[in-house]
Amino acid sequence: MKSNKVLLTGGAGFIGSNYVQHALENTQDEIFVLDKLTYAGNLKNLEGCLGAHGATFIEGDICDEAFVKSLFETYTFNRVIHFAAESHVDNSITGPAAFIETNIVGTFHLLQNAYKLWMEGPNQLKEAFKDARFLHVSTDEVYGTLGETGLFTEETPYAPNSPYSASKASSDFIVRSYFHTYGMPVVTTNCSNNYGPNQHKEKLIPTIIRKAISGEPIPIYGDGKNIRDWLYVLDHCKGIQLALDNGRLGETYNIGGRNERQNLYIAHTICDLLDEIQPKGETETYRDQITYVTDRPGHDFRYAIDASKLEKELGWSAEENFESGIKKTIEWYLNHKDRLL
Repeated sequence: MKSNKVLLTGGAGFIGSNYVQHALENTQDEIFVLDKLTYAGNLKNLEGCLGAHGATFIEGDICDEAFVKSLFETYTFNRVIHFAAESHVDNSITGPAAFIETNIVGTFHLLQNAYKLWMEGPNQLKEAFKDARFLHVSTDEVYGTLGETGLFTEETPYAPNSPYSASKASSDFIVRSYFHTYGMPVVTTNCSNNYGPNQHKEKLIPTIIRKAISGEPIPIYGDGKNIRDWLYVLDHCKGIQLALDNGRLGETYNIGGRNERQNLYIAHTICDLLDEIQPKGETETYRDQITYVTDRPGHDFRYAIDASKLEKELGWSAEENFESGIKKTIEWYLNHKDRLL
């Protein structure tokens, strides 16, 4: 017997598809995967997850208000896990409109239709939906940038610096407002940089792997000293599950890997592992392909998350450190080179 009917938006994307696999293996939930199948969504990411004993796939756009309304009326979801987002910072600089539409307007349509289905009015959940949950997946980029010290906590003031992070900050505030105004059963998670299987080739780690094995220059912005806190995607999925099941309503939980690394360190580590796994030759190294390119506008210097709240309240901890996770990631891409094309 399935315990929940879950609408999972953006489920053919990177993090969403990894969560689908995790949920099918660890819950009894009935999963409905909604994805627009833009360039960032790929049904290959869901291989083995769809069908009679897996998830149900629905192609559609969260920005289509009538379509979203019909989904909630037809399937009567009692849980929503909202991954769907435009997420590539470079793309938000050259084309911000899609980020405003998807990340803000799309989130609003989901919240509004969940509210209409689940609630009689403000602070009045219908009996059939007394255990309903809306989990909004967000990013640490809403907090802006850090100097050489300090960590983002759930109390860090928002200071987004790109159209992408500004649109995610806006969606976070809309989710927050539905809790404080209507008593909607919402939880928000803000994660650090994810990596692992199924990540789109445009992102930093797949780009480094792709460029390295194709013999092309490996581009590194600026001096390569920008720092990110890296989180293996399966650890993120486990954190999301805990926040969904046991998180306090209206709360925000930061999810980070405690794996701060400079971008240049990322490139060096990948190159060194490729030298071991797929060597170029006795006197050649993949590091020779690293090249420095003009930094992007508004490039935040450092992100780092304090995940203490999630760790203390819900017992979460990251199982992978960067060195173990990146080796698994490289091996996965070498076995799925079609995802790098």
